[in-house]
Amino acid sequence: MDAGSLNSFSNVNGQSKWPLQEQLLLRRNNTKENMDSFIPNRSAMDFDYAHYMLTEGRKTKEDQTPCSSPAKEAYRKLLAETLNMNRTRILAFKNKPPTPVEHFPSGNSIASAHPAKSAKLRRHIPQSSERTLDAPDLVDDFYLNLLDWGSGNVLAIALANTVYLWDASDSSTSELVTVDDENGPITSVSWAPDGRHIAIGLNNSEVQLWDSTSNRQLRTMRGCHRSRVGSMAWNSHILTTGGMDGQIVNNDVRIRSHVVETYRGHQQEVCGLKWSASGQQLASGGNDNLVHIWDRSMASSNSPTQWLHRLEDHTSAVKALAWCSFQSNLLATGGGGGDRTIKFWNTHTGACLNSVDTGSQVCSLLWSKNERELLSSHGFTQNQLTLWKYPSMVKMTELTGHTSRVLYMAQSPDGCTVASAAGDETLRFWNVFGAPEVAKAAPKANNEPFSQLNRIR
Repeated sequence: MDAGSLNSFSNVNGQSKWPLQEQLLLRRNNTKENMDSFIPNRSAMDFDYAHYMLTEGRKTKEDQTPCSSPAKEAYRKLLAETLNMNRTRILAFKNKPPTPVEHFPSGNSIASAHPAKSAKLRRHIPQSSERTLDAPDLVDDFYLNLLDWGSGNVLAIALANTVYLWDASDSSTSELVTVDDENGPITSVSWAPDGRHIAIGLNNSEVQLWDSTSNRQLRTMRGCHRSRVGSMAWNSHILTTGGMDGQIVNNDVRIRSHVVETYRGHQQEVCGLKWSASGQQLASGGNDNLVHIWDRSMASSNSPTQWLHRLEDHTSAVKALAWCSFQSNLLATGGGGGDRTIKFWNTHTGACLNSVDTGSQVCSLLWSKNERELLSSHGFTQNQLTLWKYPSMVKMTELTGHTSRVLYMAQSPDGCTVASAAGDETLRFWNVFGAPEVAKAAPKANNEPFSQLNRIR
């Protein structure tokens, strides 16, 4: 990353703002006491008791007369012991030792342990982001898709004309590409399934393919659209692109004549695209308030493909789309500011299963890979992330911190962490979904879609 590109970012204070640099927060270290043995530890002291012993306690001892009755004296001692008034030390120099762990449970605890196995412990969900990075010049546009987290554990984010890569394994940042002003800004980014290659959609209707490992551009695909490419989705070697022209195009990245299928159904900009896990069905959302379900088996290379279902229940633009991780034919969709609902669809029948009013613009949706939970990101008024329990749609928690609408979300490969980017030019990381109960081996990267890509000229 060259210094010139970094210096182009600035904030209101006149200081240069470096992209993807962590915002420094003062954090208290609770793991070590780091204190002198002769300096009292205020957090371990009882100041009310100390004040009493220095004033009233001394006076009480001086004025105390022998009890006339042994029973009263015994009562006084018992009361003092119960109220913990027999302490002689006022200052505390270290914290109390932790309660010892019972390694060998008693008979009563063994008897009560069996019913506890069936009761699942409630997961702790941190209410604040675990990391916050600066994202200067992030385009505040509801219809774009500028954030994606690849299977190689590298997060890509587009800031104005530049794509930056943030490696989650070592928190390092690198610049992949900066496009010219006449071609930018960058309007979408999407990692290929192999986690190495990445597609970049541009404002001038072109799509670039890059190898992130070698920082090398492989090809530029032209002729797909007549205007900006705001949404993309991969299905093996097929890159599906959606444009402001309302068209959806399947591009086979292995061949020179890459346009293999077109889907026509939207009358306005296509702002959401998602393939199902099986690769059989494609969901698309547009600024015309429509959701279409397209079936791969109905695709035709000779003429525009007809949709399988046309879903017209939303009353505002539909950008947020998410296929369920545990039920293959379940799709969640979210409507914009004039709609504010999350709807659930059976994509085999086209039936709407449920609709929930969230009270604010729905910008993005993510299903948990480990639990039956759905995460939504929102705009005005709270700019929050909301975690829902499915199918009851009971709110589990709301995460706040962003000061502008949370336009983009991406999920880590292990499914535990979610990155969110907002119009406030910050990128936040949330440990919202928790760790899976059983760790699964990561699938091997499939390089097959790009095995012949170097031959393209």
